[in-house]
Amino acid sequence: MRIGIDLGGTKIEAAVLDQAGNFRFRERVATPLGDYPATLNAIRHLVQRAESALNESCEHLGVGHPGSMNPIDGKIRNANSTCLNGQRLQSDLQAQLQRAVRLANDADCLALSEATDGIAQESASVFAVILGTGVGGGWFIHGRLLEGPNGLTGEWGHNPLPIASLDELPGPRCYCGKQGCIEAWLSGPALVADYHRQHGQTDVHDVPTLIAAARAGDQDASEALNRHTERLARSLACVINVCDPDAIVLGGGVAQRPNLVADLHVALPVHVFLPAGTPLRTKLLLPKFGDSSGVRGAARL
Repeated sequence: MRIGIDLGGTKIEAAVLDQAGNFRFRERVATPLGDYPATLNAIRHLVQRAESALNESCEHLGVGHPGSMNPIDGKIRNANSTCLNGQRLQSDLQAQLQRAVRLANDADCLALSEATDGIAQESASVFAVILGTGVGGGWFIHGRLLEGPNGLTGEWGHNPLPIASLDELPGPRCYCGKQGCIEAWLSGPALVADYHRQHGQTDVHDVPTLIAAARAGDQDASEALNRHTERLARSLACVINVCDPDAIVLGGGVAQRPNLVADLHVALPVHVFLPAGTPLRTKLLLPKFGDSSGVRGAARL
């Protein structure tokens, strides 16, 4: 039995998988916003409830989280859930739970889940993307997660937006302190902010509202989604040109918008380093396990 914890900005989910990959337990609670000790307690209580419900202890515990762990001092950094930054999450959880804990970025967990028994299980090289509150990425290559010496593998969201036009420069300020990051253009809040910059403040306040407006015939909303698709195509083309993955899995709430994969099949090849008319062989996929994929990947760490 393996326990996975998906530590998100708004929710914490715990799940237990058996050896066949079936859920034996699942529960979600709200994330204590900005409160690190309360976050540790919430995770501990979820683990206790899982083991009590199953009447069995689980030796294996994996946690997917935003940001990355500094390989030098074990502290979390670059997390948009900022109360985690500077904390030794792994050692703190191990002390509370009295067992070994493995950590990975939430996009790594998405990649692991979908490459193991999900939509990309036939692919040798998988780049998993999270388009949500932030923009993250994770690599699964030839049976294992790719981990670099700096702990930065897959952090494509904090590169500058490629082929930026004059009206895209210097770009919106990112929470990381830089301007024009891919995340500052492609995350959910960034998509809504782009709509407001172009069309003023309206009753469009989140991505579902924006999508609903586009479906209802709002031309401004449709144009905002089109701009997002074009920027996403430019950004993913750089990933393909550098590492040429067999598959790209598009996760996160923003990736669930209608026709995204079909629209990318049109917009993406223009920016990939291939002769004109050459079909793109990288598969563009949506997660088989939806928003449960991250917690499944955490359990498999």
